[in-house]
Amino acid sequence: MKYAICNELFGDQPFAEAWALARKIGYTGIEIAPFTLIPGSETVDVREVSVSRRAEIRRQAADTGLDVVGLHWLLAKTDGFYLTSPESAVRAATAEYFRHLAQLCADLGGRLMVLGSPQHRNLLPGVSHADAERYAAEVLRAVMSVCADLDVTIVLEPLGMAEGNFLLTAESAIRLIRLVDSPQCRLHLDVKAMSSESQPVADIIRASCDWTVHFHANDPNLLGPGMGAVDFAPIFTALQETSYDGWVSVEVFKYEPSPEEIARRSLEYLVQTESGRRP
Repeated sequence: MKYAICNELFGDQPFAEAWALARKIGYTGIEIAPFTLIPGSETVDVREVSVSRRAEIRRQAADTGLDVVGLHWLLAKTDGFYLTSPESAVRAATAEYFRHLAQLCADLGGRLMVLGSPQHRNLLPGVSHADAERYAAEVLRAVMSVCADLDVTIVLEPLGMAEGNFLLTAESAIRLIRLVDSPQCRLHLDVKAMSSESQPVADIIRASCDWTVHFHANDPNLLGPGMGAVDFAPIFTALQETSYDGWVSVEVFKYEPSPEEIARRSLEYLVQTESGRRP
């Protein structure tokens, strides 16, 4: 497995310093939340990130020995964008912003854009689930040609009921992927989110393997893998049986006891579990 970690874990720590620590711990990839590129701003627009700044960030990752996996939290801290809006102007603006995100992703050396951002996709008043699927597919289809030109893939992230009311399961995300009908739109799986589904996580992995190109490792307790109740042994068995060869990225939502300890304990657990040496 290739192991990456999401950069917002490291807070305000300078990128070069935080990423050197991640590489020292043993990660080989870094996944970037766009809002971390404009620190201190309540509202973020990645179009404000200069070409020189993008080159600097890409160089910092390379200098520390990390590959940039891509982007996640795509619409966090943005304003005016919504995946399932009934307003055509909002959908058009959202598609245009995704095109800029794809360019940012490519400029940083990444190839994946994880589309979670539940607060920018949940059902709005008067919008049915069928309408939301249609609106989301329209937005995503409008971005696919740019993604193809840049060799960037948007990966849809199902999230559980605690996060919202749209794209709650891998099955529903695959249905939307089929509507978009492009190789640049694929599936992302997240352990915390899958744990809210009725099926075992390993079964979801097997059933979704033809669509899955990215994976987040975490626990429903919002900490890292091995820091909660989820047993990753059957998860790794399913990933191996389905010949998954993408990244396994650690994404957490609680940062205590410390970013370094979370990063270290998570990777140790994943490596040991993958090798069959149970921690």
